[in-house]
Formats: sequence, C-alpha cells, structure tokens
Amino acid sequence: MLPGLAVAVGMMLLAGEVARRLGAAVLKLEGLDPAGRASPISGISMAIVLGLAVANTLGTAPLLRPGLTFAVRRMLRLGIILVGIRLSFFDVVKLGAWGVPVVTVIILLALLVTIALARALGLSDRLGTLAAASTAICGVTAALSVGPVIEAEESEVAYTVANVTLFGLVAMLSYPYMAHGIFGADSGAVGLFLGTGIHDTSQVMGAALSYKEIFGDDAALRVATVTKLTRNVFLVAVVPVLAWLHTRRTGHAGGRVSVARLFPLFVLGFLAMAVVRSLGDASLASGGRAFGGWDSDGWQRLTRTVGEGWGAAALGTAMAGVGLSTDLGSFRALGLKPLYIGALSAALVAGLALLLASVVGPRL
Repeated sequence: MLPGLAVAVGMMLLAGEVARRLGAAVLKLEGLDPAGRASPISGISMAIVLGLAVANTLGTAPLLRPGLTFAVRRMLRLGIILVGIRLSFFDVVKLGAWGVPVVTVIILLALLVTIALARALGLSDRLGTLAAASTAICGVTAALSVGPVIEAEESEVAYTVANVTLFGLVAMLSYPYMAHGIFGADSGAVGLFLGTGIHDTSQVMGAALSYKEIFGDDAALRVATVTKLTRNVFLVAVVPVLAWLHTRRTGHAGGRVSVARLFPLFVLGFLAMAVVRSLGDASLASGGRAFGGWDSDGWQRLTRTVGEGWGAAALGTAMAGVGLSTDLGSFRALGLKPLYIGALSAALVAGLALLLASVVGPRL
C-alpha cells in the first residue's frame, strides 16, 4: 500500500500549498492583505482537483491502486472522526432561540427540495442526497460523511465536491457585497445570511472576513461564524437519518434497519470527538481547565491541531486518492444534470437564507 499512499499524501501536501497561494491571490483581488489570514480556498477541495488532473493526463499506475484504495476508504473515515473535534454543542446555544430555527428550516427544506429536484431531473437519489447535504450543512465534509452511508460511488462524491468548490467560490466572492447592498448595517442579518447561504466552512470564513475588512463590521463576522458552526453540528443528526432513509429505500436486510448501518464506527467516532470538544469547552466555561490539563489557549491549539491539522490532512489524502482513482469519463457518463442540481440547490439555499435573514437577522 505504501507507494499509492505516499503519492496521495504528497498530492495532499501539494494541494495545500496551491490552495494557500490561490487563496492569497483571491484575497488580494478583494483588496485584502492575505498575511495571517486563512485561505478561503480549501486544500481538501484542491486535492481532488489536482488528483483528477494527474489521473486524467498522466494516468495512474496499477502499482498505486492498493494505497489509493486505502486512502479513499480508511483515511477518509479517520479524517471524518478527527474533524469532529471542531464541533461544540455550545455553538448551538450561542446562536440563540431565533438563529437555531433558521438553520433547522434551511437544512430541512434544502434536503427535501433538492432530493425532489434530483428525482425530477432523473438523477439517482444518491446524487440528490449528496447535493442536498453538502449545500445545506457543511460543504465538502458533509459530502464525504454522507457518501459512505448512502453507498455513493466515488464519481458521485467527486462531482459533488466539484460543485461545492465551484458554487461556493462564486458565493464567497459575491455574497458579501450582495449582503451589504440588501441589509446595509444590519450585522445580524448579514452574518446570518453569510453563515447559512454559503457551503463550506472555509468559504464562509473567507466571505465573513472579507465583509469585516471591507465594511468594518466585526459583529457580522461573529454571527456568521457561530451560524456556520451550528450548521456543522447538525451533521451529527443528519447522517444517521440519511443512512436510515437509504436503508429503507434500498430494502437492505429485508426492510429491517440495522443500528450498525445507521451509526457506523466513523459516525460514532465523529460524535465522540464532538462530545469531547463540548466537555472541554464546558470545563473552561466553568472557570476550570479542559479535562484538568489545558487552559483556554492550549485547548484551542489542541483542537485546531487535531481537527484542522490532522483531520484536514487525512481528508485531503482521501480526496487525493479519490481524484487519482477517478476517470473523468465517469463525469461525462453522469452528464450535466448533477451540475444543474448543484446550481439549483445553491440558489435554493441562498434564497431561503436571504428570506429568513431579513426576518430573523434584526433580532440577533
């Protein structure tokens, strides 16, 4: 397995550097200094793009396939488990009584309508579910988490990640100006719109930071951040529900739903890491140390290292493996309809976010 795994890891590292440089260029185009700022372009998304480019130009040697398979199956699950520590259930509490229902409504409607649209276009329920989850919840992470439990094909996951990258980037660059034009100085509405209307966490943070720098509104950044983290927390509940629906729809186990299928080990691991994060945050909030050992700064460094360092590296390695294993001919076989459903889902979520932010935003 070593040759293929080594190539996937190398591709992940290269993708991180490319994403950093492209992200700096995007920030400069917006008139922002990229020094000290996180890249608005995800290294995980870039890993699959570079992998696809290499596989479909230079090709992938058979020697690499065992390691790439290991990356796609094992490193993916490890990465999902590790990123769970980025989520704290206290983020839901911070958003308050008005914000949480907004997030809930957008996620439910996006899931239901996007899946219905996919069926109307003649797409598989798997593609509809991937598009809905990635757009409504947390972009790439949602696509990667949902894919295994609904038995999605690698080409379907890859197509979904490509949609998230494309439409999320467009939203990241345009929504800050749209929000200011519509909501003006209403920080709550702006933050709620940016936090619910944009797909991936890196894209939301890029848009919110741009808004803060361009319009001098720190409150909008805080609302957008908490709103996005709250959306991410919903992944804990949505993945088992989608697994249950898939099991019932496909008739596995004679119609009986296995608890093991609803809560595979990587989902339980993801939940466990979120619980660990929440318990550590609770200890700090009560004036103590996280698990008796870490102060606030140390706990933040630890969770960032595990979730944003190790977890992102594992997911990037998995996505490099997916890209290196995927023939773009499989995209052509799927046609343009998945692109259409990605665009429709993005437009649906943006419309809902605008409507609900205009009603609820002033109350935040």
